[in-house]
Amino acid sequence: MALQFARIVIIGGGCYGSWYAQQLTRAIQRKALWADDIVVVDRDPACRVAARLQDGAYDGVALRLVLRDWDAYLAEWLAAGPEALAGHAMVPSPLMPHLCLDWLVARAKHRWPARAVTVQPMPAVPPTPWERAAPDGRHYVSFATWTCPVNCIEPAKCPATRETRDWSLPVTIRRLAHGEPRLGEAAIFHCTHRTYGVGMIDADAIAHADRLVAERGNAGACRVLVGTASHCHGALGVLAVD
Repeated sequence: MALQFARIVIIGGGCYGSWYAQQLTRAIQRKALWADDIVVVDRDPACRVAARLQDGAYDGVALRLVLRDWDAYLAEWLAAGPEALAGHAMVPSPLMPHLCLDWLVARAKHRWPARAVTVQPMPAVPPTPWERAAPDGRHYVSFATWTCPVNCIEPAKCPATRETRDWSLPVTIRRLAHGEPRLGEAAIFHCTHRTYGVGMIDADAIAHADRLVAERGNAGACRVLVGTASHCHGALGVLAVD
């Protein structure tokens, strides 16, 4: 039975985005996937997806290019709320900023213009083999100490180690938040591989996190650990509302 989506949003129309668009096109052509609308978001009118659109690479597929900044597009799309976003999904790029956290920060600043809304550094180092703190308070983590191919679907047996993959970042992040009160409640956006090597995040989960921040923030100062993660790689940040 084919996977069904109302809208799939691909972040970026360059090398990664064009590969994702190609794979989704193949999945649709082979009846493994159906999507009412596939949107590729890139501000560059000469990006690779634009060129491939002109060449007819996506003929027969409801795929279109939207020329906008990623933040601007997400601000409009995700603001519809979780009920309207049921059946919508985002395909993130491996090299994109932590856009989900950025969107939640922007929403919180708009909601509470007189309050301090910041991204705090992690008070505890995530227990992963590879981790790096960025100057902007974000923290990047990975269970891999090697370079993974873009089309890895993170199977039960790791292709790099050839052993059972006994790790999952969403589980690790939730355990970390449970054991460290300064991290606050965890909102984890799990990027799972759906079809033909393409990983997606359910859009309604991101919108539900905005409601969580609103509820906690309306009750007083709060902290929410925001993570976008696959089983192996992730970006973290502590959203603080004071």
